[in-house]
Amino acid sequence: MKKIIVFLFLVSAQIMFAQRPKKQINVKKSDNTSAVDLNGTNNPDFSSSAKSSRVTKKVKAKITDYLIISHVADTTYVDTTLTVAKDYKYNYLRKDNFELQQFSNLGQTYNTLGYNFSSTRLMPQFGARSKHFNYMEVEDINYYHVPTPLTELLYKSAFKQGQLLDAFFTTNTSKQFNISVAYKGLRSLGTYQHILSSTGNFRATASYKSKNKRYVAHAHFTSQDILNQENGGLTDESLLFFQSGDKDFIDRGVLEVNFEDAEGSLKGKRSYLNHYYNLIEKQDSLSYNSVSVGHVFKLTDKTYDFSQSTQNDFFGDASYTNNLRDQVKLEELYNEANINYTNNSIGSLRLHLGITNYNYGYDKILVQPNQIITNRIKGDVVSVGAKYNKQIKGFNLQAEAGANISGDFSGNYLLAKANYKLNEDILLKAAINNNTVAPNYNAQLYQSRYTNYNWENNFNTIKTQQLDVEVLSKKWANIKLQASTIGDYVYFAKNPVSEQIEAFQNNKTISYLKLKINKDIRFRRFGLDATVQYQRVDDEANVFNVPELITRGTLYYENFAFKKALYFQTGFTVSYFDKYYMNDYNPLLSEFYVQRDVQIGGFPKIDFFINAKLRQTRIYLKAEHLNSSFTGRDYLTAPNYPFRDFTIRFGLVWNFFM
Repeated sequence: MKKIIVFLFLVSAQIMFAQRPKKQINVKKSDNTSAVDLNGTNNPDFSSSAKSSRVTKKVKAKITDYLIISHVADTTYVDTTLTVAKDYKYNYLRKDNFELQQFSNLGQTYNTLGYNFSSTRLMPQFGARSKHFNYMEVEDINYYHVPTPLTELLYKSAFKQGQLLDAFFTTNTSKQFNISVAYKGLRSLGTYQHILSSTGNFRATASYKSKNKRYVAHAHFTSQDILNQENGGLTDESLLFFQSGDKDFIDRGVLEVNFEDAEGSLKGKRSYLNHYYNLIEKQDSLSYNSVSVGHVFKLTDKTYDFSQSTQNDFFGDASYTNNLRDQVKLEELYNEANINYTNNSIGSLRLHLGITNYNYGYDKILVQPNQIITNRIKGDVVSVGAKYNKQIKGFNLQAEAGANISGDFSGNYLLAKANYKLNEDILLKAAINNNTVAPNYNAQLYQSRYTNYNWENNFNTIKTQQLDVEVLSKKWANIKLQASTIGDYVYFAKNPVSEQIEAFQNNKTISYLKLKINKDIRFRRFGLDATVQYQRVDDEANVFNVPELITRGTLYYENFAFKKALYFQTGFTVSYFDKYYMNDYNPLLSEFYVQRDVQIGGFPKIDFFINAKLRQTRIYLKAEHLNSSFTGRDYLTAPNYPFRDFTIRFGLVWNFFM
């Protein structure tokens, strides 16, 4: 019902703004600029607008006028083109999932094939990380500045009795003030027993800039919920039936699962405000000086629930069989004061002081025969930090540092970046990152109605270093090298005594190398977009596992049709990764854990797609995993969790420019 209400609201707003007098666009077309006809008569990417003798008033509007502003004030514009890269992002997460392996149902979690350790966090994260792939953090929220109201609707079919809809609307009430509202809702029953997904991501933003441009504010509110029915995967016997390919088990609903009475959910709300005021704003041809003071406010509430009707040996013995519900909460309030100084000779320098108040835990203290487990981790942390940015000829230099100076959590980071444009085609990037941060809250403290899922740990901080070197070239290739070391790595694994999952810390240093090469090759109307990623791990304890090779290639054909009114792409995408000891999934913790019993991978996944663009509408039709019936039934996402079978899915992305 919430999805329907939000959808009707956006459509009503669109209709309301559509009642304004229509304006004809005077288009200036260039190689990298798309023109938008507010009447919707033209394709924004390859058509020019026709003149109308009936309309005398003309307004210039280009696609580049519809601005998207990130949380760090990087600005791009709305892109309505149809490319292979867009096809990779047309999914539930709306991100390229090259390093992720999906579960069978839409809205479930993902297994991770590759990692990135460029974090600048100073505080531990909330647990239940497998529920966070679709959870939108501060860096995932954008702000907008648009000359006319803009709506975007995304639809994609799901797996049995459900659909995915992401509806978005933004408008400027004046040149100074913009608002946006959006809701992404999903409901998908899935093809296996007790595997329903139901998620919702509501977000609303507002941004303001005073007429004299001295005061600037960005604010947003999010309310998100991710709910999954959990079944523990197929039983060992059903897994054999699945792998046999027997026609009696093509209907996946007949396969037995480990349990059918559990579900896990993550709910969260966040209020955020980032605003600043320019105290000094002087600019002339010889010098430029600017001083501003700012404030950042962030209030976050998160709740993770796991409930089950009856005790199940899958998780061991339960201490209370009449109420199998685990609930943990985090309340976190962050306030930051900052000052920014910019000079055309020195560069830009920002200093900040932050205070974080955190309260994580449970309602009861747990008393065990040999241990008393507390119920709360709470306190205050004071942090300081600095950022620097300077453009020196062809170089762009950035540096960032921060540290906790007071409180129970120690942490610090140092990040340095440099970009250099070698020529019109080649861009060089380099970065080095050093981060020390406390383990996630659920590794430090966890309580459950299941006896073996209770602990209180005093782990060391996790120490990571990462070096990034990147070469971007359309003519040659995009190459990215990452070299990382991880010290005191915290992970989940099976306790050999209790045979249940616990948190552990590896006191050995892990080395991790990742090399990624991407090239889009064009020949007339044909193209081949190929990506290869090589990974190597040096880990004595064998607790950090990734495949050695990940590949993805798309062979496609593109052209115009119907007198260039329609543009289309069609082709095949093949994905593959090596066999390795892929992490297993624990639904009680909603975390992945290390296992060394089953190797997973070594199977190709072939998709056939037809994508088309008509005006501002992109249409997607895909036959997913069409080789599932003839390349073997060994395709899994985690032990006892099968990957998706062959299916055909349809969807579209539709932009309205008023």
